Amino acid sequence: MSFTDKLILWLHIAFAIFTIGPVTVAIMSTPRYIRKRNLVIVRYLYRTTMIFVIMCLAVLIFGLILAQLNHDFAKPWLTVSLTLFVVALALLALILRDQHRAIGALEDAKATAAEAAATLGTAAPHPEAAPGGADDIPAPVLDDAPVTAGTHIAHVEGGRIATMGGVVSLIWLVILIFMVWNG
Repeated sequence: MSFTDKLILWLHIAFAIFTIGPVTVAIMSTPRYIRKRNLVIVRYLYRTTMIFVIMCLAVLIFGLILAQLNHDFAKPWLTVSLTLFVVALALLALILRDQHRAIGALEDAKATAAEAAATLGTAAPHPEAAPGGADDIPAPVLDDAPVTAGTHIAHVEGGRIATMGGVVSLIWLVILIFMVWNG
């Protein structure tokens, strides 16, 4: 094996380790924060997932280059692995869509809760208001707000994200087994 082959192999392995692991953790953490209605963390996990999904393309690219250098395209296990990886990328695109929809649903639920709080006359205290004064009305707690259509949609999206994330993880495990067994 030449130096170039070894370099491509190491880049393929390094990208697999440093992209597939973090994207899996981000995907599998998303439903928990959707249930907690933590919009800030869900947005962060969406951005993290998007960045690492784009970086996962390097795993595919270096794998294709390595297969071309070793003339391995005729091997059935490699064809199955490539097909599974493309399926995983398609599922990742659906996961990103569902994360985006969950963010929109949580934003809608937050806006609905804020409107409900405003109509009830409970507003957050002004930052410069004196404590104990008439302006010291406690702010509504949005996490204890009743389940609205937006949070229901977010929970449905969270369920789909968890399911597809599990399938993607299983696909990557099968690909790993093929690579170790036949590599």
